[in-house]
This record gives sequence, C-alpha cells and structure tokens, in this order.
Amino acid sequence: MKILYAIQGTGNGHLSRARDIIPILQQKGELDILVSGIQADVELPYPVKYKFRGLSFIFGKNGGVDILATYKKSNLRQLYKEVKSLPVEEYDLVINDFEPVSAWACKMKHKACIGLSHQAAVINKKSPKPKKKDPVGKAVLNHYAPVTAAYGFHFGAYDKNIFTPVIRSQVREAKAENKGHYTVYLPAYSDEKIVKVLQAIKNVQWEVFSKHSKKEYQEKNIHIRPIQNERFIESMVSCTGILCGAGFETPAEALYLKKKVMAIPMKGQYEQQCNAAALKEMGVPVLKSLKKKHIEKIQDWADSKQFIAVNYSNSTERIISMIIKKHGQATAKKNVQPGEAIHSVKKLKHKSLGTILNQLAE
Repeated sequence: MKILYAIQGTGNGHLSRARDIIPILQQKGELDILVSGIQADVELPYPVKYKFRGLSFIFGKNGGVDILATYKKSNLRQLYKEVKSLPVEEYDLVINDFEPVSAWACKMKHKACIGLSHQAAVINKKSPKPKKKDPVGKAVLNHYAPVTAAYGFHFGAYDKNIFTPVIRSQVREAKAENKGHYTVYLPAYSDEKIVKVLQAIKNVQWEVFSKHSKKEYQEKNIHIRPIQNERFIESMVSCTGILCGAGFETPAEALYLKKKVMAIPMKGQYEQQCNAAALKEMGVPVLKSLKKKHIEKIQDWADSKQFIAVNYSNSTERIISMIIKKHGQATAKKNVQPGEAIHSVKKLKHKSLGTILNQLAE
C-alpha cells in the first residue's frame, strides 16, 4: 500500500507529533512525506519527498498572528501550482495533519483525504469552545484543509473519533525531575515583552525558548535560548512548571510530565482560544495576555504546588491501525461535484488572503 502523510509545517507541534507517527506508518506500507509551511523550528529526521510553501500564518511579537506579515508571505498563485502539481491519485491512502496542499489536491481530484490532527478534534461540536464567538477563525479551521473523514487528538476524549494526545517517545521515556526553573515558550511575544514582565516575578529562574533570537543570553533571572528540540525537551522534563501559549503539544506533554502549566492563548487565533477553554475546564490557569497587570497571577501560580493529573496512554499505533483498516483502500469520494473542487481551487489564484478568509466566514 502506498501512503502519503502530509504535515502542516507552521509551528512545531505537527512535526513533533509526526516523529512518532511516521515510524508506525512506515511499517504499514510504502510511505512518502509531505511538509508545507515556513514557520517551524523542528526538523524531521526522515526524508521529505514534497516540501511546499503552502499557506502559513506568521507569528507576531505582541501575542497574536501578524496579519500583515502573513499577507506579505502568502503566495496564492504558488499555492495553486502546488495543489495542481501534487499527484495524490498515485496513493492508496492520504493522511493529512491540517495540511492545505494535499487536502485541496484531493478535493480537486475527488480523492479521499483522511484528517488526523488536533484541529479535527477542535472543530468537533463536542469539544470545549470559548464563550466569545469567532466566525472567521471557525471558518478557517473548517476550510483551510478540507478532509473526507476526521480523527483528532485533544486534551480529552470528547467524542468517539477524538483521542488523547500523542506524547513523543522522547518525552514519554524521559525521567521527569525538578531542578527548580520554569520553562517558557511564547512564540507570539517578543523577547523584550517577555523579559519586561517575567523579571518582576520574584525568586524564579526562567528558561525562555525564543522564536525571535538566534543567540543565547541572560537578562537578570531570565535565560533566553534559541529554540532547539533536544534542549527544549531537557528543560521541560527538568522544570517546575511551564508558561506557554495555548497550543496543543507543549501543554499536553507538560501535563503528562506532571508539571504545573499556565497558558496564554494567542490573540485572534481561534484554535488556541478553544484550547484555552479546554485547559481552563481541566483546571489549568489561563491568562488573556502577557501584561504587567497579570504579574500577581503569575507569581501566585509560581508559588503554588498544584498540577493537573492526566492519563495519556500510548495508543498511537492502535489509532493508526484502525485508520489503515478502515480507509486503507480508500477510493475516490463523491462528496464533491465534478468541476466544483477545481473551481474552488482556481479561485485561490485571484484573491487576496483577506478576501478568502472573509468569504469563508460568510
């Protein structure tokens, strides 16, 4: 069986999860890997057959997505060419981790596309949602990488096709300890912003993994380090607690390691707002932003000894086997009318990113 595994390359979580999924897929058939996106700091230790620019959202430095930078970096004509050129029809099975090129290529060619991602769980009606509605953000999650069947990972098994997180073997096999420092991963904030707030927290040593710095340096009680996978895992495994965005993999791995977690969701990022709602429901403290007015809350969290107990068993191989058994010989789906998908993809060439997102929200 010939399998295409397509992975979103924006952020590090998708690629981190893929490190454990890829070896299992390699045992199931002849595997090709596709990665699209330009915002990841983690490299895959496996050969990538298709490397595409795709459609990436660019992190800003004030707690959210940089819309202007995202627009400037987007190349919709190139995206259309990538979609059109990908030979998805050559594969018996396409597994998609929120990756737009393969998803739209499958839709164009009436090919089944099996979603296996955190986003598939987030958009499920039974998963926790924030009180504040975000129609544009919801539309992006629903239409960014359309699939014909969806299986998801989340902080809890909220529905029958939602599973608990894939914990990387590097983390699962590590021996957790407490060396007294706190690990920080807030890629949507500048180093200056992080230092300005955290230096006010007394008697705490912070190890900040920065998306904006290429060098390592010290600012009072704050150690700034460039993002590097092994160093980050080492810091996380040996920390007292983790202050991070409301992504998925980092909070999930921290909870698995029995670490204290405090989360700050990215502004204007619906997926992280949904994650924050789920974490809050579990009892994890959540801040709206990283500002001086929240210093007391951060200090109280640092002084506390509370952590949230979870049970994240290793079920990755069972999930992959189930998907292979159910969809391994998947044939073309008839959920898209002839010409409809081609027309939808062609429109990408002629519209700005903002126009596309606005239309999705209508």
